[in-house]
Amino acid sequence: MAGIAIIGAGQAGAALAAKLRSEGYEGEIALFGRERVPPYQRPPLSKAYLLGESPKERLLLRPETFYADQNISLHLGQTITEIDAAAQSITTAEGAVFTYDQLAFTTGAEPRRLSAEQGGDLGNVLTMRSMDDADRLAPLLEDGKRAVIIGGGYIGLEAAAVCAKRGMQVTVIEAAPRILGRVACEETATYFRDLHEGNGVTIREGVGLDRLRGTDVVQAVHLTSGETLAADLVLVGIGIIPETQLAEAAGVALDRGIATNQMGATSLPHIWAAGDCTSLPYRGERIRLESVQNAIDQAEAVACNMLGAATPYVPKPWFWSDQYDTKLQIAGLNTGYDRIVIRDNGEGARSHWYYQGDTLLAVDAMNDPRAYMVARRLIEAGKSPDAAAIQDTSGDIKSLLR
Repeated sequence: MAGIAIIGAGQAGAALAAKLRSEGYEGEIALFGRERVPPYQRPPLSKAYLLGESPKERLLLRPETFYADQNISLHLGQTITEIDAAAQSITTAEGAVFTYDQLAFTTGAEPRRLSAEQGGDLGNVLTMRSMDDADRLAPLLEDGKRAVIIGGGYIGLEAAAVCAKRGMQVTVIEAAPRILGRVACEETATYFRDLHEGNGVTIREGVGLDRLRGTDVVQAVHLTSGETLAADLVLVGIGIIPETQLAEAAGVALDRGIATNQMGATSLPHIWAAGDCTSLPYRGERIRLESVQNAIDQAEAVACNMLGAATPYVPKPWFWSDQYDTKLQIAGLNTGYDRIVIRDNGEGARSHWYYQGDTLLAVDAMNDPRAYMVARRLIEAGKSPDAAAIQDTSGDIKSLLR
C-alpha cells in the first residue's frame, strides 16, 4: 500500500487519520485496530453506556461511512504480529503484509490485571477499558449483589459509582493510605470519600488484596488484614500499562512508554507515536498523559509533523471524571505542589487550587465549570493569582483573569 499506516484504532488513531486528510494529505491511509468496531469513545463506557443510557452508535467517534468517504482504509479485527522497520512493512496474524512510507503507533494502553495466582482468572473478575469489557460487566450489575472494587483511583471510583447507582453493595479496596493518593490532594480525596460514603459505598484504605477465592467464579476477597469479603463481582481498577510490545520488537526506544520527542517522532526514522502509549517531554521532564484530550491533541500534532510542519507539541493537560451527580474537571498537572488553596462557592461548587510556592500548577473543580475554565486559562497563560483572590467568592471569578 505504501502511504501512512496507523496502528491502533482508538481516539488517537482516528484523530490522526482525520487530521491527515484535513491537512490535505492525498496518499494512502490505513488504520489498523484489534477490535471489530470502528473507533469509539472510551470515557462513556464506564458511565452512560454501562448504565444503558447511551447506545453503541452514539459512542462512535465518526459514522463508519466517514472512513470510506475520506478514503481511509479501516482494517478492524486485525492483530499486527510484526513490524520490520528496515523494510518498512507490517505483517498481520493472517499473514498479510503491508508496506508503508511512514507509520504511527497509537496503540493506547491496556488495564493492569490480577495474576492467576491472585485469582485473576476466576469468572466475574473484570477490568473496564473496552466496549467488550462493558458488555461483559453490564449484566452483572444487579440490585443487591456484592461488588468489590480493587483500586481507589478515578477508574475504580467511577466504577463504584455505577455499581452503587445499580443498587449493589459496594466496597472499594485501596492499598495506599488513602484513595486518589497518586493523582490528587488530601482535600480532593476527602471530598470524594465523603461523596461515595454518602451513597452507601464502603471505602477501605490502607489495606490490600491478598487473593481472590471461588469455584469457577469469584466468591470471596481475602485482604492483607486477614479479613474476608463476600463478592459476586470484582472489578479491577489498578491503572493501565502502555501498549509498547510491537514498538519494542521493532527496535523503537522506550521510556515508560514509546519515547517521543516534541514532534512526536520516535527513535527510528519514519515512525511516530501519539496517545496513551507514549511518553513525551514536558517542562524538562518526561511524562505520560493518560487522557482523551492529549490523545487527540498529540495525534493531530503528529499528523501535521508527518507532513512536514516541524511544530513542537506542547501539551495543555486537562481531565474529567463523572461520579454520581458530581462532575470533576481538572486543569494542569499537580506534580510538585506544596500547598492547596480552597475556593468554596457553596451549593456543592468547590475547587482546589494546587500551588508550588507562588506558582499555580493545577486545579480540581467539583461541579464548578466556571472555576475550571478560569483556572485553565490562567495556567495556560502562566498566571498565578493571589490565594486571597481565589478564596474571595463575593465577586466574579473571571476577575482573576485581569
